[in-house]
Amino acid sequence: PKFSPMFKRLLLDDSAAIFTVVAFVTAFSIFATVCWRALRMSRPQTDQLARLPFADETSARRHDTE
Repeated sequence: PKFSPMFKRLLLDDSAAIFTVVAFVTAFSIFATVCWRALRMSRPQTDQLARLPFADETSARRHDTE
């Protein structure tokens, strides 16, 4: 069947809206999962992750110029 240009545009606009909604739902679900896991993390694990960059004292001494 031969479609009018306006009908083709309506079809494309609807599919673009679907892709936008799917992308938003995907991004939101990933963000919500990361937040949920961060909020449910135990206190010792958060303390360990807070000290993580500074856990190795020798790497800090390597960059001292004194």
